[in-house]
Amino acid sequence: MPTVLVTGANRGLGLEFCRQYAEAGWKVLACCRRPAEADALRALAAQHPLLAIHAVDLRDFATVDRLSAELAEEAIDVLLCNAGIYTDNGSNGFGALDYPLWLDSFVVNTQAPVKLAEAFLPQVKRSGRRLIVAVSSLMGSMADNTSGGSFMYRSSKAALNATMKSLSLNLAGLGVGVLILHPGWVKTDMGGENAPLLPPASIAGLRQVIDGYTPADSGRFIDFRGEAAPW
Repeated sequence: MPTVLVTGANRGLGLEFCRQYAEAGWKVLACCRRPAEADALRALAAQHPLLAIHAVDLRDFATVDRLSAELAEEAIDVLLCNAGIYTDNGSNGFGALDYPLWLDSFVVNTQAPVKLAEAFLPQVKRSGRRLIVAVSSLMGSMADNTSGGSFMYRSSKAALNATMKSLSLNLAGLGVGVLILHPGWVKTDMGGENAPLLPPASIAGLRQVIDGYTPADSGRFIDFRGEAAPW
């Protein structure tokens, strides 16, 4: 039975990843900061005995190391780095940038996925699929940036793309692949009510990309339709 570890599992895209993988018969290691408050995730776990909830705080890398030690004997087929934050708003744009908050964006959106890859590489190497997946965004694309703004989110996702591309090259010799995925503009707490895409459709598309992975895809930036996203 394949195993997936999902961060940011308590809501939005992460919750939908957990739902779809659990319904497909995967073992799901669902990670979030405060499991006791993750009502929707707990309800999902009650329906699926192969879904286990684990606490991890991606701002505190010691909790990542502790979780890796706790799961030391697991074989993780897909390490799914989904958790992310969007800290830009109308009051902290250019001219009033919140630099500590910008650093926080880099910790969660860029550094944490790399830390997860470091911490869980032994479990990924032990698996059959050997795949690390980072949920990025087209807002990290240079070519697609025609509106400016969103300094914190754009830069942290562009940096995520760069680090994951490098990781794909570093891990190629170990037979571990890396995918960088754009989920589309999705109606979630982050995406907002005006987003045209619902989570089930986005995640179904991303799962098709993950399921269809071949080594030639490692390091690619791909959207939920399976199409190449612009760098």
